[in-house]
Amino acid sequence: MDVNAQPNGTVSESEHFSPYRSDGKLYGFVCVVTGSTQPVGKAIVTELAAHGAACIYACSTLPDEPYAELADSVNKAYPNTKVIGYPYNITSEEDTLALIDDVLNAWGRLDVWTSSTGLLGPPSITSTSPTDLLNLFRTNSMPAFFALKYAPAAMSKTTPRGSYANAAPKDQPYGSIIVITSVAGTYGGCWGPAFTMSSHAALGVVRSGVAILKGSGVRINAITAGQIDVGVDLGKGEWKGSSQFPPAALQSKEVQERTIGLERAGRPEEVGRVAGFLASGFSSYITGAELRVDGGASVMNPLTVPL
Repeated sequence: MDVNAQPNGTVSESEHFSPYRSDGKLYGFVCVVTGSTQPVGKAIVTELAAHGAACIYACSTLPDEPYAELADSVNKAYPNTKVIGYPYNITSEEDTLALIDDVLNAWGRLDVWTSSTGLLGPPSITSTSPTDLLNLFRTNSMPAFFALKYAPAAMSKTTPRGSYANAAPKDQPYGSIIVITSVAGTYGGCWGPAFTMSSHAALGVVRSGVAILKGSGVRINAITAGQIDVGVDLGKGEWKGSSQFPPAALQSKEVQERTIGLERAGRPEEVGRVAGFLASGFSSYITGAELRVDGGASVMNPLTVPL
């Protein structure tokens, strides 16, 4: 039986385009993705477009990042999704509120907020200062906190169908907040202690969010990623503390085969696909969850992921 069927057997357009579509499409959805110019963020933007989102605010910190290149790449495959490059300070409460205002003024709705930001920081306790620790808490958990605090009110807005591509009405409050963090949020040993502490804090935002969001129609979930190959070149020293995840190349192929169930590092698009699932109606009864995208490494090595 069709859960959207009316007594006379018909299905209204609004219900057909509800967040619980059986095909997982995101028609009409307006999305925010932070960290969008990083490999995982790019993959998430592409995946949301593949699901049919109407608009994606591709956010990052600096104004000179390749927003236009990202939009062009996505629109070649998914021309009906509008991708808007949006630089803002992800750790600023004022800037976060300004972004939400801009989204509502332009579209009248907000449906998905994906927080995909991360900073490794120093690899050891001896090299970690209090300033380093606070900086990692700000970068790795504060954006998720702002999403939990401010996005649900915007997600409660309802709108009629617009005149733009992939448009659909929104006649009930709903939304999905997705926090991208590391398996370091579950256990230690993935990198330095500050990375582990701040990743735990990001996961804490998700776990505390379930009770906060009761009755709102908004869900919150975490993706905890293991070894993800984000293309960092060890030889150039690009990874020293500034990468979102520990470089996959720190583990040799032999170590990956021994410690990872799928015997390889993950790819950014494999994180993106899980984000698309959590954004869509496919996950309509999932909230407060931690979905591990680590190739089974945490099951094979429950105490630590050796580098």
